[in-house]
Amino acid sequence: MTQEAVMVPIDTRELRHAFGRFATGVTVVTCRSEEGVPHGATVNAFTAVSLDPPLAQVTLTRTSRAARYLEGAPFAINILSLEQMLVALHFAGKVLEDEPEWALDGDVPVLLKNAATLECRPWNIYDGGDHIIVVGEVISMDITKRAPLLFFGGKFRHVGPLVEGAPWDHSGDAPESGWFAGAESFKPLNT
Repeated sequence: MTQEAVMVPIDTRELRHAFGRFATGVTVVTCRSEEGVPHGATVNAFTAVSLDPPLAQVTLTRTSRAARYLEGAPFAINILSLEQMLVALHFAGKVLEDEPEWALDGDVPVLLKNAATLECRPWNIYDGGDHIIVVGEVISMDITKRAPLLFFGGKFRHVGPLVEGAPWDHSGDAPESGWFAGAESFKPLNT
């Protein structure tokens, strides 16, 4: 005779703590409101999705204003540098006296002094429970030598020393590794 598994509800505080054990970078997603006003939201749920086509993903809580502005709109993923901790706090709701430094002359507002910046056009939005999953096609990027701002265990961090004994000098999924052959053009999966 088999026993049915009893589903124990997940404690959301403990789940948040478990999620916090994964170190992430810190980004600010920037876009414009319907009126053209620049807006941003601090997001640490950022993921590279695809090289071909070039896709990146951010996940925002449904209640954020930025989530409402992203439907069918271009946006930027500002990968924050170590010197931008106050910028991260500003766009997380601790509004500072001094406005963060912006470049406002393009279609998408972009923060200055980022570690990297990805400008995206809308690709798709997916249901993510109490969040939305926003995928954008990267149409331009800027990469600097600034150190990235990290987040781990509810605190901001910086990159530490290299781990000794790494078995290779490049990523295992880099095209030159031969681990897998990358697509030369996008081929959608058959559904």
